[in-house]
Amino acid sequence: MVKVNCAALPSALVESELFGREKGAFTGALTRQIGRFEVADDSTIFLDEIGELSPEVQAKLLRVLEEGQFERLGSPQTLQVNVRVIAATNRDLTDDLRRGRFRRDLYYRLNVFPVRVPPLRERGEDIPMLVWAFLKEFSSRMGKKITQVPRSTMEALQRHAWPGNVRELRNVIEHGAIVTSGDTLRVPMLLDGDAGPPPAETLASSEQENILKALEKTGWRIKGPRGAATMLGVNPSTLYSRMQKLGIPNRRQKQTAGT
Repeated sequence: MVKVNCAALPSALVESELFGREKGAFTGALTRQIGRFEVADDSTIFLDEIGELSPEVQAKLLRVLEEGQFERLGSPQTLQVNVRVIAATNRDLTDDLRRGRFRRDLYYRLNVFPVRVPPLRERGEDIPMLVWAFLKEFSSRMGKKITQVPRSTMEALQRHAWPGNVRELRNVIEHGAIVTSGDTLRVPMLLDGDAGPPPAETLASSEQENILKALEKTGWRIKGPRGAATMLGVNPSTLYSRMQKLGIPNRRQKQTAGT
């Protein structure tokens, strides 16, 4: 498998890296270079961060996918290859389609067998297994014997939002292995609050807070020009429905509960 990180390649050199170049194709091209697709002939090429490719390179990539053909930079000779392509990205390509940043025809050509990898925050059950795998790696490398992870520590690891996904978890465990002196893992980077801000407030709790504030300001009046529905800019029936869904009592229910 030939691996290419599209985000790591300078934009001016992406095309020559993928498709190759002839000597003298551009200033600084002192030698002939075989492209990655040519190297991967009769094999597999993995294009990581494919969403970073420019529209010009996307067009040439589409031709390779559809016809298996391309030319090296500076050469009129068409080359034919038989390559299996695997592509990955952390970008939302559907959003890039709407904004015109990614070719629609290329997207559908690549989207033959999509595999979505959920973020780590959606796979809390995987965290203990990953923690022990990283601990085994770092303990061996550092010559330590860390054999225990407190339940409170593991629960904190599972509650964390992990915006950096598995890479962030690996870094936290590596830091913990460095500072741990005994056989029980310590993760001060996470438990001391240095691993980033807490998860944002949920939409439901935010909506509930806004409705309650409006009700308090209007004396729990919902309809009318001075009612909470007008203040919130919604239809009274919509507000009644949201209150019922969020478990917020109306004025009559509130008075009954108070008596």
